[in-house]
Amino acid sequence: MSEESEQFKKRIRELADKSYSSSQYFFTDFLTEAEISDALSLGKNAFASGITIYGGYESAERRMLRFGSLEEFGYEEPFPIKVIKIAPLLEKFSDEFTHRDFLGAILNLGIDRKVTGDILIKGKTAYLFCEEKMAEYIADNLYQVKHTHIKCDIIDEIPEGIGPELKLEEYQINSERLDAIIAHVFHLSREKALEYFRGQKVSVNGRLMENQTHAPKVDDIVSVRGCGRFKYKGVERTTKKGKLKITVEKYI
Repeated sequence: MSEESEQFKKRIRELADKSYSSSQYFFTDFLTEAEISDALSLGKNAFASGITIYGGYESAERRMLRFGSLEEFGYEEPFPIKVIKIAPLLEKFSDEFTHRDFLGAILNLGIDRKVTGDILIKGKTAYLFCEEKMAEYIADNLYQVKHTHIKCDIIDEIPEGIGPELKLEEYQINSERLDAIIAHVFHLSREKALEYFRGQKVSVNGRLMENQTHAPKVDDIVSVRGCGRFKYKGVERTTKKGKLKITVEKYI
């Protein structure tokens, strides 16, 4: 295990211990799925006051950890997450945007990536999840994305219907092994799929998964660093030749 990973786990333990000893909530910055997996690998005993994971909306990829719980403290403290709506001043004359365009403009403000969460895009408008302490700074200083002048508004939550786009896909596999499913979903050879397990790049619901024979459950979210992620929807039926017809919802 790398020194960086060990240092990260040490910081997680310290936050968890501070929460328990002071009976106060503590929060991390936004974490990647790999970092969340590292944190959870410490086991339940490391989080005596409780732990919750959230990124501002259901199925967020970048999320915070909150140490503490209603059961332990007798009160609940919300996650310090705000949403910023980023929209062109004149949509008719604006550029077309990608996730990279919005992220680049935000990071050009001198902001650390760890204080920002997911960016959801609908048409030419983006919804940025960020730490509450940074929301006003971003909203006041972000004027332009590419060549387009934009406006920022801090809103309470994303509008209904805004979220990651999912594509339903079907595959036929011989067995409900995770390596076989990953190979089909991302068009990999079986050996290449195994390399992702060996490299500790596969997680299920944010937890590192090293067992390639694991059979995922319905609605498990499988992430493969460098490839993408999908939600497993289970076996639809068995064909006459004994193959399993499965469906997944792939994040695109």
